[in-house]
Amino acid sequence: MGDVITHTPFRIFMLARFHILLLMCLPLTAGIANAEPTAKGDRDTARDGDGVKLEPMQVTATRQRRSTHDTAIAVTVVDGEAGRDQQTAVTAAALRGVVGAFFQQTTPGQGIPILRGLKGSQVLHLVDGMRLNNAFFRNAPNQYLGLVDAYNIDHYEVVRGPSSTLYGGDAMGGVVQMITPESRFHGDAWSGEAEIHTGFASADLSELAHARLATGRKGLSLNLGATWQSHQDRRVGGGERIGPADYTSRAGDVKLLYAPDSDSEWMFNFQYMEQPNTPRVDELTTGFGQSHPGAEVFSFAPNARRFTHLRYRNHASWPIADQIELHIAQQRITDDRRNRDFGATIETRERNRSRLNGFTAQLDLELPDAHTLSYGLEVYRDSVFSSRLATSVLDGTRTSVRSRFPNGATMRSLAAYAFDEWQLASRWILSGGLRYSRFKTNIPADQIAARLQQDDITGNLSLAYSVSDSLNLVANVGRGFRPPNVFDLGTLGERPGNRFNIPNTALQPESLRSIDFGAKWASLGLQAELFGFFSQFDNKISTVRTGETTAGGRDIVTSTNVNQSRLYGIESGFRYFPDVPVEIFAVANWVRATERLANGVQEPADRVPPLNGRLGLRGHAWANVRVESWLGFSERQDRLSARDMRDVRIDPAGTGGWLSLNARVHWIISHQWEAGLWLGNLLDKRYREHGSGIDADGFNLALSLTWLH
Repeated sequence: MGDVITHTPFRIFMLARFHILLLMCLPLTAGIANAEPTAKGDRDTARDGDGVKLEPMQVTATRQRRSTHDTAIAVTVVDGEAGRDQQTAVTAAALRGVVGAFFQQTTPGQGIPILRGLKGSQVLHLVDGMRLNNAFFRNAPNQYLGLVDAYNIDHYEVVRGPSSTLYGGDAMGGVVQMITPESRFHGDAWSGEAEIHTGFASADLSELAHARLATGRKGLSLNLGATWQSHQDRRVGGGERIGPADYTSRAGDVKLLYAPDSDSEWMFNFQYMEQPNTPRVDELTTGFGQSHPGAEVFSFAPNARRFTHLRYRNHASWPIADQIELHIAQQRITDDRRNRDFGATIETRERNRSRLNGFTAQLDLELPDAHTLSYGLEVYRDSVFSSRLATSVLDGTRTSVRSRFPNGATMRSLAAYAFDEWQLASRWILSGGLRYSRFKTNIPADQIAARLQQDDITGNLSLAYSVSDSLNLVANVGRGFRPPNVFDLGTLGERPGNRFNIPNTALQPESLRSIDFGAKWASLGLQAELFGFFSQFDNKISTVRTGETTAGGRDIVTSTNVNQSRLYGIESGFRYFPDVPVEIFAVANWVRATERLANGVQEPADRVPPLNGRLGLRGHAWANVRVESWLGFSERQDRLSARDMRDVRIDPAGTGGWLSLNARVHWIISHQWEAGLWLGNLLDKRYREHGSGIDADGFNLALSLTWLH
């Protein structure tokens, strides 16, 4: 009976999908003749009163409010509403198909973006200007970005290329900043707005409920939000369900804005998100080259994030600054786990905590001769708490064993930076900066006994030349770095792929030098960009086998500075707007990376994405109905490192190429009601995004309903 209940709806969906696709194409074709201006929420396609195309604004690339077109640095803005109709479960999934980005998912509930071939702690993740990366953030796919509520994001700002001058350690592949919503009100009378969003998706039988309330008056506002999600086992292409993959999540946030006068504003924000019990699917299912799963029990139980943030802005004209912005924040991440290897009689339960305190100060000053100077100070301190208990499943005997991370370890950083933007002439803009950073990492004597102090000076230089009002040519040269963190230095225990990690306290910082050239075009009918880049990655921290194995048969590995990598690639995207408000868009990303091993042998670098992108069309079928259809694509990736070929998530013969046909309808029913229909993987193809631990969704019908007031 259970099989009948589970599969009958999907047989109906499968029989109907081509009819649905046909029905979707008809209104899109008909709508070309009578389409209306862009609807609310499409920040990138808005137009001003003269009909001139408006570029999205961002603050991450230069720490100043600039349009993406006028910034020399490669940067993309993604609207936070992009993932709503498709019921985005994890934050990083909204970056699928973005110029320069690739999405990797080890297990449902988790996922990361890969920027210019780099991932994990080689990319800096920010929430409202403060670091998400902590002391045990892995330089590999990890789960921590899944602890930021995807339904509490106003927009994403993705900077590609090293950004360590402005943001310090980890910003080598780039920066992903998530900006949360802020509702402000005008007038002396109190007013408010509310939103309730619900949804269902068939691929994992997921259910979603999200609510947001904002109230206030001039100078004062209160924003409240809550999200609940429930997901079951994933149905992949062809109809098979993969599990165990069921999990739930819950999130909440509070934001208070207070402006005592026209020049200053205070902001207080609290965010919370928890996944009580999320299974690690790639460890619980048989992977490539395995005769049985790596574990009988493996779950993150629970994983949670608590974020408290206070911000102050002042726009008054002072002798040292025209604007001052101060941030104080604390982030607490819980990374608890349950694990029992396949066939083992010992189950371990872990308690892992990170408490990251941060303070940042930035000052902006307009100087004579067309200079805009930004300078500031950053201080962070991260404390790690970790314990592990081993329990016999035979007699219940409990034993305290060595923790995964060094208990009581700390990592502190202090940095000062300056960044100047100079209008050289009417068509030339030169910008650049310098940063000094100091890191102190302490691992207690009863653990490993290590004290590291590492200093770094880095800089960058950018040049933009305006060929015309529409075309800018840009070039960037810069350096990124990443100091070894507590995860690199002191992790002990099981790793995916039948590995067991032992610590190494002699690591040195990673360093990356990069140069890129690009062209940006922005006009009434066309937006386009094309970038080429080359990066030299030195002192790369890699996991290597020691040649020994544990009693349970796991390969013993350790981290060491052994490799050098060269990465180069091309990133491109365009959006074409004909005379009628229909948009044709395309993205193509290509990265190639080689790595030189300690013995001089060269091989492909780990988990480098293949050629990938998307091609699509969006427009208005009627004034209140927005329709979109696109193809996602990826080339075959068979350029694998030796580590890739041992990774049970990756087929040693290579990850196959794929095409995925998708469609979406957004219907504004009235001024209070909106509905969404998402049709993912219409052809029900079975495929895997390279490096992921689970196949992508099969045919997926998602429905959403939103009430606005």
